[in-house]
Amino acid sequence: MSELNWYKGSCHCGKVTFEVECEEQIEVDECNCSICNKSGYLHLIVPKRQFALKSGEENLTCYTFNTGVAKHYFCRTCGIKAFYIPRSNPDGYSVNARCLDQPAPVLKVVPFDGQNWEQNAASLAHKSQ
Repeated sequence: MSELNWYKGSCHCGKVTFEVECEEQIEVDECNCSICNKSGYLHLIVPKRQFALKSGEENLTCYTFNTGVAKHYFCRTCGIKAFYIPRSNPDGYSVNARCLDQPAPVLKVVPFDGQNWEQNAASLAHKSQ
Protein backbone atom coordinates (compact mmCIF):
# COMPACT_ATOMS: atom_id res chain seq x y z
CA MET A 1 0.00 0.00 0.00
CA SER A 2 1.40 3.38 -0.96
CA GLU A 3 1.18 6.61 1.00
CA LEU A 4 -2.21 8.27 1.44
CA ASN A 5 -2.68 11.89 0.37
CA TRP A 6 -5.55 14.34 0.68
CA TYR A 7 -7.08 15.52 -2.60
CA LYS A 8 -9.45 18.46 -3.01
CA GLY A 9 -12.62 18.38 -5.05
CA SER A 10 -15.79 20.33 -5.69
CA CYS A 11 -19.00 20.59 -7.61
CA HIS A 12 -18.99 22.58 -10.87
CA CYS A 13 -19.83 25.98 -9.35
CA GLY A 14 -17.49 25.50 -6.38
CA LYS A 15 -20.06 26.07 -3.66
CA VAL A 16 -19.62 22.49 -2.39
CA THR A 17 -16.02 21.56 -1.62
CA PHE A 18 -14.53 18.46 -0.05
CA GLU A 19 -11.31 16.55 0.52
CA VAL A 20 -10.74 12.83 0.18
CA GLU A 21 -7.77 10.79 1.37
CA CYS A 22 -6.54 8.11 -1.01
CA GLU A 23 -3.47 6.68 -2.66
CA GLU A 24 -1.79 8.37 -5.60
CA GLN A 25 -2.85 5.49 -7.87
CA ILE A 26 -6.40 4.27 -7.35
CA GLU A 27 -9.03 2.03 -8.85
CA VAL A 28 -12.40 3.62 -9.50
CA ASP A 29 -15.57 1.79 -10.44
CA GLU A 30 -17.54 2.73 -13.54
CA CYS A 31 -21.05 1.53 -12.80
CA ASN A 32 -23.65 0.89 -15.50
CA CYS A 33 -26.74 1.30 -13.27
CA SER A 34 -29.40 3.77 -14.36
CA ILE A 35 -28.20 6.79 -12.35
CA CYS A 36 -24.43 6.29 -12.75
CA ASN A 37 -24.64 5.55 -16.45
CA LYS A 38 -26.60 8.74 -17.14
CA SER A 39 -24.31 10.92 -15.01
CA GLY A 40 -20.91 9.42 -15.93
CA TYR A 41 -20.04 8.84 -12.27
CA LEU A 42 -16.66 7.24 -11.43
CA HIS A 43 -16.78 5.77 -7.89
CA LEU A 44 -13.91 6.31 -5.49
CA ILE A 45 -15.27 4.58 -2.37
CA VAL A 46 -13.56 5.42 0.93
CA PRO A 47 -14.25 5.03 4.66
CA LYS A 48 -15.97 8.02 6.32
CA ARG A 49 -12.72 8.96 8.09
CA GLN A 50 -11.12 9.58 4.68
CA PHE A 51 -13.73 12.13 3.56
CA ALA A 52 -14.22 15.71 4.75
CA LEU A 53 -16.90 18.13 3.56
CA LYS A 54 -15.15 21.51 3.62
CA SER A 55 -17.92 23.88 2.53
CA GLY A 56 -21.41 24.03 1.10
CA GLU A 57 -23.38 21.67 3.34
CA GLU A 58 -26.27 24.16 3.24
CA ASN A 59 -26.16 24.04 -0.57
CA LEU A 60 -26.70 20.26 -0.77
CA THR A 61 -29.96 18.51 -1.52
CA CYS A 62 -30.49 14.78 -1.08
CA TYR A 63 -32.14 12.37 -3.52
CA THR A 64 -33.06 8.77 -2.70
CA PHE A 65 -34.81 6.08 -4.71
CA ASN A 66 -35.54 2.36 -4.63
CA THR A 67 -34.54 1.18 -1.12
CA GLY A 68 -33.75 4.70 0.13
CA VAL A 69 -30.46 3.53 1.67
CA ALA A 70 -28.18 5.43 -0.73
CA LYS A 71 -28.08 9.18 -0.11
CA HIS A 72 -27.31 11.04 -3.33
CA TYR A 73 -26.20 14.61 -2.55
CA PHE A 74 -26.43 17.26 -5.27
CA CYS A 75 -25.40 20.90 -5.33
CA ARG A 76 -28.57 23.04 -5.42
CA THR A 77 -26.85 25.57 -7.71
CA CYS A 78 -25.11 23.55 -10.43
CA GLY A 79 -26.74 20.12 -9.97
CA ILE A 80 -23.49 18.15 -9.72
CA LYS A 81 -23.32 15.03 -7.52
CA ALA A 82 -19.72 15.14 -6.29
CA PHE A 83 -20.20 12.47 -3.59
CA TYR A 84 -22.84 10.34 -1.91
CA ILE A 85 -23.36 7.61 0.65
CA PRO A 86 -23.72 4.39 -1.36
CA ARG A 87 -26.04 1.51 -0.58
CA SER A 88 -23.12 -0.91 -1.03
CA ASN A 89 -21.04 0.99 1.54
CA PRO A 90 -23.30 2.91 3.93
CA ASP A 91 -20.33 3.22 6.30
CA GLY A 92 -18.37 5.25 3.73
CA TYR A 93 -18.58 7.74 0.90
CA SER A 94 -18.38 7.40 -2.84
CA VAL A 95 -16.65 10.39 -4.40
CA ASN A 96 -17.02 11.11 -8.10
CA ALA A 97 -13.37 10.96 -9.20
CA ARG A 98 -14.30 13.34 -12.03
CA CYS A 99 -14.93 16.04 -9.40
CA LEU A 100 -11.38 15.96 -8.03
CA ASP A 101 -9.20 19.01 -8.64
CA GLN A 102 -5.74 18.81 -10.13
CA PRO A 103 -3.44 17.19 -9.39
CA ALA A 104 -5.74 14.20 -9.11
CA PRO A 105 -4.71 10.64 -8.40
CA VAL A 106 -3.86 8.32 -11.28
CA LEU A 107 -7.05 6.43 -12.09
CA LYS A 108 -7.57 2.85 -13.19
CA VAL A 109 -11.20 2.51 -14.29
CA VAL A 110 -12.81 -0.84 -13.46
CA PRO A 111 -16.25 -1.76 -14.88
CA PHE A 112 -18.95 -2.59 -12.32
CA ASP A 113 -22.22 -4.25 -13.32
CA GLY A 114 -24.71 -2.13 -11.41
CA GLN A 115 -27.56 -3.22 -13.64
CA ASN A 116 -27.29 -6.49 -11.71
CA TRP A 117 -26.55 -4.78 -8.40
CA GLU A 118 -27.87 -7.49 -6.07
CA GLN A 119 -25.51 -10.09 -7.54
CA ASN A 120 -22.45 -7.80 -7.57
CA ALA A 121 -22.67 -5.43 -4.58
CA ALA A 122 -20.65 -7.67 -2.27
CA SER A 123 -17.57 -7.06 -4.43
CA LEU A 124 -17.56 -3.42 -3.25
CA ALA A 125 -18.07 -3.99 0.50
CA HIS A 126 -14.36 -3.96 1.38
CA LYS A 127 -13.77 -0.47 -0.06
CA SER A 128 -15.11 1.46 2.93
CA GLN A 129 -13.21 -0.59 5.52
